[in-house]
Amino acid sequence: MSALTDKVKLLPHSPGVYRYYDSEGNVIYVGKAKDLHKRVAQYFVPAERLTRKTAVMVSKIADLQYTVVESEADALLLENNLIKQYKPRYNILLKDSKTYPWICVSADDFPKVFLTRRVVRDGSRYYGPYSSVIHARNLVEFFHSFYPLRTCNLKITSDAILRRKFRPCLNFHIGKCLGCCIGGISKETYNENIEEIVRLLKGGGSEIIAHYKSLMMASSDNMEFEKAQIYKEKMLSLENHYSKSIIVGNAVGDVDVFSLVSDASDAFGNFLRIRGGSIVQSLNLGFRLNIEEDASSVLGMFIQEVRTKFGSLSRELIVPFQPDFVPEGVICRIPVKGERLSLLELSAKNAREMQLNSLKQQEHTDPDEYRIKVLEELRQALGMRELPEHIECFDNSNIQGTNPVASCVVFRGAKPSKKDYRHFKIKTVIGANDYASMKEVVNRRYSRMLAENPDDLPQLVVIDGGKGQLSFAYQALLELGLTQRLTVIGLAKRLEEVIRVGDPYPLFIDRNSRALKVLQQIRDEAHRFGITFHRNLRSKAQITSALRQIKGVGEKTEQRLLLHFGSVPRIAAASVQEIAALVGEPLAKLIHQSLNNSDEE
Repeated sequence: MSALTDKVKLLPHSPGVYRYYDSEGNVIYVGKAKDLHKRVAQYFVPAERLTRKTAVMVSKIADLQYTVVESEADALLLENNLIKQYKPRYNILLKDSKTYPWICVSADDFPKVFLTRRVVRDGSRYYGPYSSVIHARNLVEFFHSFYPLRTCNLKITSDAILRRKFRPCLNFHIGKCLGCCIGGISKETYNENIEEIVRLLKGGGSEIIAHYKSLMMASSDNMEFEKAQIYKEKMLSLENHYSKSIIVGNAVGDVDVFSLVSDASDAFGNFLRIRGGSIVQSLNLGFRLNIEEDASSVLGMFIQEVRTKFGSLSRELIVPFQPDFVPEGVICRIPVKGERLSLLELSAKNAREMQLNSLKQQEHTDPDEYRIKVLEELRQALGMRELPEHIECFDNSNIQGTNPVASCVVFRGAKPSKKDYRHFKIKTVIGANDYASMKEVVNRRYSRMLAENPDDLPQLVVIDGGKGQLSFAYQALLELGLTQRLTVIGLAKRLEEVIRVGDPYPLFIDRNSRALKVLQQIRDEAHRFGITFHRNLRSKAQITSALRQIKGVGEKTEQRLLLHFGSVPRIAAASVQEIAALVGEPLAKLIHQSLNNSDEE
């Protein structure tokens, strides 16, 4: 490490790209910097000043190399290329390596329009990529139904047409192709259709619709009604197609929209391309965050990745926050109102949807990683320092003060740990006093835990109730000196609001978030566990109360009678002699008379 520190001191104050190597010579991290010396020096500081993941990476660095470049833009480009080449363990990596579909307009005399996943630099024009192959296929089908395009693979040239080299196919006979191969349509007319398709792919739909409308009106004025009808049908077809797209006000202009959502280990970005008042493209990308990264650097990498896939971007980018790098000649805007803000919110909605789908898939493919993400989301929502690996929840249960009980359920790693569940009979509180009962139970639970296993305290305690129950539970923890060692919250059921000690305003967690769902699950489990216990106690009390109210009948006598006869009704139906065989004749007469007193009356 001292050799590395000495090497860092010699780094220049220039833009460039640095690479970290492990002891086996593998590249484990690639980074860019405006100032190599300042940026790299930030890693070689005391471990306590680094985040946990970054500290682990730094401990594995055996060597570093760097490359000086002319500008920050060059550094970004080189970093992107090196990451794709080496796939370093600790870099932001694309989660999906799939190829996206493009719409290709071939470089022929009579171009073809088709769907492809391979980009070949042969002079053809490519539009995309499209995140949905269904959307791209629908576009191609629309073009082929709207324009008489060829679908064959023939090498059609003017010379081949003159020599009558080809025979027309079925598409010509059914009217789907005008017969390019036999000179049925001129090269100029065919390519006019192709240029319209290209304008549509670039987002010029409204311009072409207006053009057809003017042609329709001119043909109608000239009494050329058949031509007017053709233009009308084309105009209506285009309007119908674009009515299925999201239309944006023309005031926005041509812009590109980027949004980003992230959790502890993954980030999900959405890109929208706005052209001519319509959303013409949308792309979702997922990134794996192997060390803690600033959101600005992740957004900068996302913009660069889209720039690599799509080529040049619009002069205006709509972003949720400033990225660490902006391409030259491009302006980033962070909207606060209006149509631009609506576009940003729509993009963020798409990114969150991708995140949700990824998590649903991960719940089945990697449940351990999924649970860690759920707990991290809960930690952030509650503002906790530690990950709530161990959560306990308390609930009181009584009916008009009878058989007051409480339950404690335990979740470890966001899963129920049923062997740790506990029931409590309220001992010191008389009547229906939920507040005092909660204080008693919390005190009993953690005073015993401190005595027997102080290292197994939970990180989070959930109280089923509002401010009153939470306040008394907090008093119990305060008396035990535990308020600094764990977090305690209340969860009110009516509005699913989180109550925090000392905060006059409740915390409302997103109803669709996994964090709230975990709290609801543990609260409902505590309620179910407590109600079951209370119901069993109440049933037992109802069964045995008639015997225990008889003078002279104690617990052992009650047990002897129930074990022999099976139930109180059977005891009442038995004769005095049958009962006397178990408890003696004087008590048998008293029991028989007491149990049948209501019948005699």
